[in-house]
Amino acid sequence: MPTNVAMLTTLRIKNLALVSDLTLELQPGCNVITGETGAGKSIILGALNLVLGERADRTLIRSGEESCSVEAVFDVRKLRTSLKSFLEENGLEPCEENQLVLKRTFTSAGANRQFINGSPTTLATLAVLGESLVDMHGPHDHQSLLHPGKQLAILDAFGRLEPLREEFGGLIRRRAALLAEKSALIVDEKTYAQQLDLLRFQVQEISTARLQEGEDAEVEVEFFRASNAAKLLQLSQTALEALSESESSLLTQSGVVGRVLAELQRVDASAASLVAAHAQVSESLRELQSAVSHYADKVDVDPARLAELEERLNLLQTLKRKYGATIAAVIAFGDEAKQKLQSLESRDAELARLNAALEKLNSEILSAGKKLSGARKKVIPLLAKAVGRQLGDLGFKQSRFDVVISNVVEGSASGMDEIEFQFAPNPGEPAKALRAIASSGEMARVMLALKTVLAAEDEIPVLVFDEVDANVGGETANAVGDKMKQIAAKRQVFCITHLPQVAAPADAHYVVTKQVTNGRTISEIKLLDKQSRVTELARMLGGQSDAARKHAEALLK
Repeated sequence: MPTNVAMLTTLRIKNLALVSDLTLELQPGCNVITGETGAGKSIILGALNLVLGERADRTLIRSGEESCSVEAVFDVRKLRTSLKSFLEENGLEPCEENQLVLKRTFTSAGANRQFINGSPTTLATLAVLGESLVDMHGPHDHQSLLHPGKQLAILDAFGRLEPLREEFGGLIRRRAALLAEKSALIVDEKTYAQQLDLLRFQVQEISTARLQEGEDAEVEVEFFRASNAAKLLQLSQTALEALSESESSLLTQSGVVGRVLAELQRVDASAASLVAAHAQVSESLRELQSAVSHYADKVDVDPARLAELEERLNLLQTLKRKYGATIAAVIAFGDEAKQKLQSLESRDAELARLNAALEKLNSEILSAGKKLSGARKKVIPLLAKAVGRQLGDLGFKQSRFDVVISNVVEGSASGMDEIEFQFAPNPGEPAKALRAIASSGEMARVMLALKTVLAAEDEIPVLVFDEVDANVGGETANAVGDKMKQIAAKRQVFCITHLPQVAAPADAHYVVTKQVTNGRTISEIKLLDKQSRVTELARMLGGQSDAARKHAEALLK
């Protein structure tokens, strides 16, 4: 059993088709699922497809129920590629105790929700993550193997060509960045002149303003004070008059009170405290009178200064409306506009630099592309031979597996080649593209052959096979079981099978049955022990006779 890969540990299904409430605890290595036709084996794969991002069919909700849910738990501690950056980039919670939890719910009313580690997410994000965790090979879903890009990745993985491929991809990305710079400079002359005029105006307007960060708040305060100068002066003079400048002023009245208290002290010495208190009040009044007088002296009724402040405030507000919410943002806009202007003004020199860099880079791309293509052409016959050998074991004794390679002019980040896997199952027939193969059994066995060859290199930790045993029997069936076991040494494998020869070598064997409870049909699944496996394999062999049971026991050994 594999000890160095991530795996699916738990699958929980509620109210999906014939399943009411089911929790499946899964094992490392090779897991097979068997059962009578119609018992509900496909429901397990359907549930897995749903939680990995497949479109939901509301008719799958169990009759009489309003909603359906599927949850999958993966142990990712030994996942070759880290999930941390993917989860962070998509705003998702990290894995707790190396457990990745995917959940999907949908209702009969059409509501559809999906979660990764408890965080709500989009169906597209769930699907992207699902593709990196599970490769499904079913009768209607041959996804990855049919895509030319995936076929190219398989070839490169087999030949361990990823370093060459990554080197080429890095050059392509550098060229894209240079082309983006160049396209920003290449515009028609009218547009070029308009851009220059606009940038020059913006740079001039901002630089002429001689802005200081935060000055708008200071100018607002000073403008408010200046615009109210006359009123401030009037109020301060009124305060001075009340304090000291009128016959009934507070200081005048304080003098009268002082004289009366002094007379009181001469008559009664105990009134000294009153005289002292009066002295304090009088001193406070004089200090207040001095402060108000000083304030009044500073109030400057200056129409010219008021106009100047108003003009500055209007300018600052105009610049903020046009270039940014704050003075700091306006300054930053001006700096960026200045850089763009310098780049445009030196357009010819900049274009010459970019063209020279692109010419050099194109030469490097061509060289790297030829190197990668040459390496691929050396690997192709090795891959074809290895896959052909596996296909021979799987019953295609005289089949032919080919890889056709062709060059493309522009190329992509994966190289300057296009490839296509081709297969001729029968002698005398021309090889056809895999996507043209009509038989799901043939397609499944081609996939099985490729997966056996690629088991050590493939990054996807969980492989699911459905109908890999279609139209096979005898020694071929034994070979299919052996291939499953080989792949399961490197990956976790799930296989739905009708053949005892395929089920027998598995590390874990589950059987799906239908039960009628309270008048309702329910699909159930259970993990078999050794004795139960003999019984199930005997059923698959045709019955519970002594011969069938002995054959089943022999298969298990």
